[in-house]
Amino acid sequence: MIRKIIFYESYFIEFYNKQNKKVKIKIQYVFELIKQVERVPKKFLKHLSGTNGLYEVRIEYQSDIYRIFCCFDEGKLVVLFNGFQKKTQKTPKKEIKKGERIMKEYFERKNKK
Repeated sequence: MIRKIIFYESYFIEFYNKQNKKVKIKIQYVFELIKQVERVPKKFLKHLSGTNGLYEVRIEYQSDIYRIFCCFDEGKLVVLFNGFQKKTQKTPKKEIKKGERIMKEYFERKNKK
């Protein structure tokens, strides 16, 4: 295993539980890829330009597009934050802001330990 995936708080779990079985299977497939492949294709994991280390896990199922924000910690750890279904070409700014806020909160809490 190249990377370990962890969830921060319950943001991702709440999103995941709302998805149908086939979408959940696709999400799990992409997570396995992220955990095991040295160079993950941008089709599945991409840095969001203009952000300070925020990435998006990219999931497509049929004609639906899903995004899950995350970041790397200590090089190998993928910390999952919020997820949403994408309805337009551009990623909504409010979702990016939410991802950045959660990432900041994660590192602030971690650094207090």
